[in-house]
Amino acid sequence: MLNPRRIDQAFSAAAGGLSRRTFVTTTVGGAVGLALLGGLPGVAAAQAPDVKPGAKPTEQPLAFIAIAADGTTTILCNRMDMGQGIETGLAMICAEELDADWSQVRTGFGDQKGAYVDPLFGMHLTGGSNSVKNSYQQYRELGARCKAMLLGAAAQRWGVPVASLKAENGVVSGGGKSAGYGELFDAAMKGPVPEAVTLKDPKAFKLIGQPTGLVVGKAKSTGGQAYGMDVQLPGMAVAVIQRPPVFNGKIGKLDAAEALKIKGVKAVLPVTLDRGGQGVAVVASGYWAAKKGRDAIKVEWDLSGLAKPDTAALTKQYLALAKTPGTPAPKPEFQTDVGGWTKAPKKITADFVFPYLNHAQMEPLACTVDLKDERCDVYYAAQMPGLDAMALARTVGLKPEQVQVHVQMAGGGFGRRATPASEWPREAAAVAVALAQAGQRMPVKVIWSREDDVKAGYYRPMTVHRAEIGFDAKGKITGWQHRIVSQSILKGSPLEGFGYQKGVDGTTTEGMRDPYDIPMNLSVHHPDVNVPVLWWRSVGSTHTAYVMETLIDEIAFTTKQDPVAYRLALMAGNAKAERHRQALQAAVDKSGYGQRKLKAGQAWGVAVHESFESVVAYVVVASLKGKGKDRQPVLQEVHAGVHCNLCINPRSVETQVQGAAIMALGTTMPTHRVTLKDGVVEQNNFYDMAMPRITDAPKVMTVSIVPSSDAPKGMGEPGVPPLAPALANAVARLTGQRQRELPFKFA
Repeated sequence: MLNPRRIDQAFSAAAGGLSRRTFVTTTVGGAVGLALLGGLPGVAAAQAPDVKPGAKPTEQPLAFIAIAADGTTTILCNRMDMGQGIETGLAMICAEELDADWSQVRTGFGDQKGAYVDPLFGMHLTGGSNSVKNSYQQYRELGARCKAMLLGAAAQRWGVPVASLKAENGVVSGGGKSAGYGELFDAAMKGPVPEAVTLKDPKAFKLIGQPTGLVVGKAKSTGGQAYGMDVQLPGMAVAVIQRPPVFNGKIGKLDAAEALKIKGVKAVLPVTLDRGGQGVAVVASGYWAAKKGRDAIKVEWDLSGLAKPDTAALTKQYLALAKTPGTPAPKPEFQTDVGGWTKAPKKITADFVFPYLNHAQMEPLACTVDLKDERCDVYYAAQMPGLDAMALARTVGLKPEQVQVHVQMAGGGFGRRATPASEWPREAAAVAVALAQAGQRMPVKVIWSREDDVKAGYYRPMTVHRAEIGFDAKGKITGWQHRIVSQSILKGSPLEGFGYQKGVDGTTTEGMRDPYDIPMNLSVHHPDVNVPVLWWRSVGSTHTAYVMETLIDEIAFTTKQDPVAYRLALMAGNAKAERHRQALQAAVDKSGYGQRKLKAGQAWGVAVHESFESVVAYVVVASLKGKGKDRQPVLQEVHAGVHCNLCINPRSVETQVQGAAIMALGTTMPTHRVTLKDGVVEQNNFYDMAMPRITDAPKVMTVSIVPSSDAPKGMGEPGVPPLAPALANAVARLTGQRQRELPFKFA
């Protein structure tokens, strides 16, 4: 869990000493930003009235809700939507308490102003599957406050007691009179904001819990939805950047003569890149001219003094490190004495290797910067607009309050759009600054091609695990010695204070051990490597779940126990594992596991894992195709059991789990990896990295959601971690081979 005190420290570090409180004050400027839908993609910010007493900026209905005269109700999302459907989910929560007419609800995005911070963390953040979890209460209260203010305005207009009125489906009525919300909204927002409101009994929910299509579903399915890549401003130029072949390289010699001859090329400019490297920006009238110009420049790179990592060498180094004690994981449950494991009658010693991974989001990165003397407007799909705004202000030489971030819809993200150093927005701003210094000030959109992001992006860290486990004939684990070797994502970043404690990055170890109450000793090595790393959908659980669930399965197999029964036995007596048991049982019941016989050549695979406080279990059916080393698994059926507490939108949960399962399937496929040779990334595009296709999707996929009335948790990421181990466990039963490496390899 992120610590608010550490968040203050992180903000201070990112802003060069500017505190979070000061940042929020200066960017809000004593007022709340009311975002209204404009002509540009996304939302544009306008000034709202002064904050009324009795509510924080995050509790002000006027910052989040706008109701037009015709009743059209716009509810703003305080996050960035990258396909997880959060703009609809949060709108449903708000509309439920507002008693709005759902057919008239529209959605938009907030910005970097103080109203749109995560109410728990106090910073702008889309990540960690926190959107619904942290803003559920907030959006309920926003809707309830707005409704109370509408009722108050109607009561004042008609001269009747508020208690005599009711609000329903976008209309206030009582005493033979009625008025639509749109007729009352302006007057209502001039009234006081109630400090306390009464929320609905969940039994009275009409929207929450109902399968609901995305508000933007039609636009997305018909090609009408605008994304960050689609931003167009008058007089805008387009830029691409030539980056060094090895991370942090610098320009030695530059010859731009041929590039400047290409029609449409406006400028060729050296720019400073993330982490101190240098690149060459080619600015043109459009993307194709910019690309042709980049192809024509001649650059000699200065790579002196740079480490040039090599995947083969790193693998050997990591495997050797994993055999030595690392820095102890700080949690007490990871520091059990497990010396007795060597005396156990049965043992497993296993090394696991996980590659660097590209995020491979469908929409490549794009950021549009409109730099003026006293203001800078930036348009992009921002996961952390507040943190970015401070970094952007430093880059362009303005104050944070002079920078306006216009948050756009994103075509996927998976963590790539949330670099703690604000890498790609800062690089775009650096191009705008260089262009202005060259006497050609104009709006400029900096576009990363797919190849740019594959060869010069940020990656999931390459990671090695080593497990040494002792157990008896009944599967009782007497000791589990475990070591992880992986670059730290947080160390040295502005967000180091979030989870880097006592020399261990918590994003590396998350997902280890639970829900099994077993004796474990865990230590970590964090080598420094000249490769930029970043969280990847479900972060540490992408590898910890795989290791835990394949090893637990191997112990069950070795001791001749049913893998479901063995997991349930390990969870017995652990109150924290109740949700795991329910999710696993839901998947088992739906799949028919243990109740039906599979076809010849098919096998069951099981895995369960909690990440970001939601639990997903998979029961899969798999087969094989091909022969020998060319064999590949075929995923025939996927049955998911989900426990995310109260489910806001079952349709969104279902689609998130389906998408996550297919994404996780990709990690098992040949060539789905990023490798380096002499410091250079070897892959270029999707043709170098196996990606799952529609023909790889299972014929049957079900999602069973465990009913619950407890406060909701998030579902953007938890569907990823258990799929690969469930498939690996099925493959082991078909082949007798345990897959210790991703992607899968067959002997």
